[in-house]
Amino acid sequence: MRFYRHARDGRELHLSEHHGDGSSGSHIRIAVADVAALHRELIGKKYRFARPGLEETPWRTKEVTVGDPFGNRLTFYEGMPNPES
Repeated sequence: MRFYRHARDGRELHLSEHHGDGSSGSHIRIAVADVAALHRELIGKKYRFARPGLEETPWRTKEVTVGDPFGNRLTFYEGMPNPES
């Protein structure tokens, strides 16, 4: 059994390969302060199978979604200002 831990900006994310810790196909959303910087960092690592895009959504967020081979997804997002502001 392996566990993965990543810390960033005072937050920790623990991932596990242990059967029963979560069901395949899970999707969580994580608010971040500068999603564009996170996107640049991930793209800069030049991972062969993880080249996520930076998306602007109709619900006024910028998002980067990272997936794994089991169909799990982590979406990192930040809100965008309203155009009227």
